[in-house]
Amino acid sequence: MLDTVVKTTCPRDCYDACGISVVVRDGAIHKVKGDPDHHVTRGKLCQKCAIAYNGAFLDEGQRVAFPLKRIGPKGEGQFQAVSWETAFDDISRRLQVILAGHDARSIIHTHYTGTVSMIAGWFPIRFFNRLGATEVDPDTICNKAGHVVLEHMFGTSLTGFDPRQLRDAKSLLVWGGNPSATAPHMHDDWIRSESVPLIVIDPIAHETAQDADLHLQLKPGSDAALAFGMLHVMAREGALDREFLDAHTVGFELVMPAIEAATPEVTEAKTGVPAALIEEAALLFASGPSLLWLGQGMQRQPRGGNAFRAAVLLSVATGYLGQAGAGFCYMNGAETRGVDDEFLSGPELRKDGGASISHIDLAATLSHPARATALFTWNNNVLASSPAQDKLREALAREDLFTVVVDLFRTDTAAYADYVLPAASFFEFDDLVFPYFNNTMSAQAKAVEPVGEALPNQEIFRRLSLAMGFTEPQLYESDVAMLRRLIAQTSFEGSFDDLKAAGTVELCEPLIQFEELNFATPSGKIEVACESLAEMGQPLVPEAHADQAPEAGWLRVLSPASPWLMNSTYCNDAKIQSRLGTPKVFLAETELARRGLKHGDQVILRNATGALRLEASLSGDVPEGVALVHKGRWLGSSHKDANVNVLNAGLKADVADSTAVHGVLAELVRA
Repeated sequence: MLDTVVKTTCPRDCYDACGISVVVRDGAIHKVKGDPDHHVTRGKLCQKCAIAYNGAFLDEGQRVAFPLKRIGPKGEGQFQAVSWETAFDDISRRLQVILAGHDARSIIHTHYTGTVSMIAGWFPIRFFNRLGATEVDPDTICNKAGHVVLEHMFGTSLTGFDPRQLRDAKSLLVWGGNPSATAPHMHDDWIRSESVPLIVIDPIAHETAQDADLHLQLKPGSDAALAFGMLHVMAREGALDREFLDAHTVGFELVMPAIEAATPEVTEAKTGVPAALIEEAALLFASGPSLLWLGQGMQRQPRGGNAFRAAVLLSVATGYLGQAGAGFCYMNGAETRGVDDEFLSGPELRKDGGASISHIDLAATLSHPARATALFTWNNNVLASSPAQDKLREALAREDLFTVVVDLFRTDTAAYADYVLPAASFFEFDDLVFPYFNNTMSAQAKAVEPVGEALPNQEIFRRLSLAMGFTEPQLYESDVAMLRRLIAQTSFEGSFDDLKAAGTVELCEPLIQFEELNFATPSGKIEVACESLAEMGQPLVPEAHADQAPEAGWLRVLSPASPWLMNSTYCNDAKIQSRLGTPKVFLAETELARRGLKHGDQVILRNATGALRLEASLSGDVPEGVALVHKGRWLGSSHKDANVNVLNAGLKADVADSTAVHGVLAELVRA
């Protein structure tokens, strides 16, 4: 019995982008493991991927193998298998009826990072651009506020520091990120690879924070105040580079009064971080070129945009930007590898300039028949991940909302679909991955044939375009042609077959962020004072803001990633479920004591939006005033089931209608 090993790449929403070795035996996957030749994986997958890729992803009984048509009430998950021809004929007929009587923008489509491979992740948008549908802006459920402020300040949010610059850094500051859960290989290997001092700023003492040389455990929502406090120390010690600031920024002098006022003592009162620790962290960061990793969790707060604008000033004020070992990173887009991937979504197919809504407004939009006649959801599970969960569930139950879900599994959202279309897994088709941390390019290589009649996302929408009678050539561009177009923009001189043989390739020498100190802003400089943000209703310059503490007895609910899930992915795997255990709320000992509760008690978190039954769990990692509930659990079969999003009424950050989920407040009572 001869095994074949296929190199491929994990396309999940993760900084690691691990190389994978798929052992194929007799045409089926025998085992999935880490690629020993991959520079990140080094032969070992993270714990969640190792379980799920050898579990639910290989379980044909769990996969959607054929097109499914609903035969029972919405939400009951009763379906019958039909042919692709039947599904496409019916879906196209119903879309034509909608288009005949309604605005095309009443057709809503929602997607996100169920896969971050290039073609499967972006090509389907061509169909919706041609259709004239409304897109649910994907980043509004995750990281839009951070993207917008960095784009306006620096001209881009997708060119960050190159991780290989760590060797030249004097320190690494991870602000509002949790690599131990969201980038486990970066946590295990990269962060300590050069023995660089580590600073972590986070309300939660997660594993990366516990490993840090300095952990600044601030009050939630006080990030901007802490940034100004650190800038005060730098200014006091003469560590601000006035020459750099005069030459390359607009309006830095306008934040100086707030910096001067933000003494360590004032900042301690606002943030809860001891003044001595603020001074130590500020001086360490300013001691030489340092790297700032801006975590996506930090900007998911009511004034998340302002917090990002303030935090990134640390990388600007010291004047090291543009030098080796300096800079900040939110994420690295394909642009750092010379790739313009806009063509993948076919913007030229859109005739009206486009229409979009925020994920935060999804439930409200779907509740109105005139605003939403149909819903397509692919690459995400909106019922598990979106706010206003009860209202969203009610909207999805509308009999007059024609709903199509494209997925590998029968998710919470799929239970409300009129059709569930079977998507191929990443083991079953070729694609490309441009990791959003390391500046590499990776092959997603087909290892086996799709389960049943499953098809890649892009092929599903090609065939739906054909059923609709669309004739535009862009709707039928082949995978081979798109792979060739993407690779041709890079420095890689081989073919896709050559890339498959290698698995992952480095495309450049270590990059220095903004090495030429050119910024794609109207002024050509870093816009600390930003007129374009002011026109959006934001303050001209960032402010030393800290949220008010919750009212007595109320808790700030933080819902970061679980070490066992990738957003909501993997939650249907039985072994993952056993690792997750009973849904818990993690609390400081003092919070349990003042309520007369103990570890293991059944409790309810509740507010005006909803209620969630949980098991109280004592944790020394969680500060007073905070309830920690990990995101990503599926809801289950009962209409009473919920996850942490049932508490979120749809809070928006200060910028771009982005999520402020970490601003949710709730009270805790015994069940």
